[in-house]
Amino acid sequence: MALVTTPAIVLQTYRYSETSKVVRLATRDLGVQSAIAKGALRPKSRFGAGLELLSEGTAQLYFRETRELHTLGAFDLVNLRRELAADVGRFAGATALTEVMLKMAPPAPLAAAYDTLTDALDALELAPPDRVDAAAVRAVWSLLAVLGFEPSLARCARDGAAIDQAANEPVPFSVADGGALCARCAPAAGHAPSRLPPRAYRDLLALNDPRADLPLLDRPHAAAHRRLVARFVRYHLGEAGPLSALDFWERHAWVPPTPTPIPSAAS
Repeated sequence: MALVTTPAIVLQTYRYSETSKVVRLATRDLGVQSAIAKGALRPKSRFGAGLELLSEGTAQLYFRETRELHTLGAFDLVNLRRELAADVGRFAGATALTEVMLKMAPPAPLAAAYDTLTDALDALELAPPDRVDAAAVRAVWSLLAVLGFEPSLARCARDGAAIDQAANEPVPFSVADGGALCARCAPAAGHAPSRLPPRAYRDLLALNDPRADLPLLDRPHAAAHRRLVARFVRYHLGEAGPLSALDFWERHAWVPPTPTPIPSAAS
């Protein structure tokens, strides 16, 4: 058994006994790992309030490769990310992101995924209110890319032909094939691909380019982009059960639906 000290983010916690809890951690040096925090629920626990969802700190793990559950020796808190917890929209996007990390990242070193996760959470904290949806969508696409699921957007996902980015026509997008399709390959897909209007395609390019400005998405366009990336995650994850955080974020479940106007008798 080795004592490993590594930067970590809390992805999930649940009670293990009257006094302890199990935490799922994204670590920079060990990937996603599970650990028991003994005594974490005691009033004077050495962990204090650090082991909360999205908390970032330095974890000390008693790590053994042959085990799935390790022992958390300490967690030195660096950032509670209160700004995310104070805004439901930011928090929903952040928890959807952590769910993707939890489900799709390996229990092995992948520093790029950890750095992408922390950068994305930082961006969500700093995003202007009218760019929160776009920041969350970009965050999920960015994490998918570093985990090996980057969508093919500039070239056809089937034959590699260049996609005409200047064309003023809808661009077919196949979740199953992993990206955009050219006009020749779209009819050959075994299913009906989504058809992205020119604006939606341009926005998707920007959302997948960290150097580009975040597009300003109105509510219908933001909802469409959330649905697209959520479908992409579900397909490539192959998850049969619900993804509660992703579902909540995708549906904007904290925002009541806009009521349909009832025509007046005079109309």
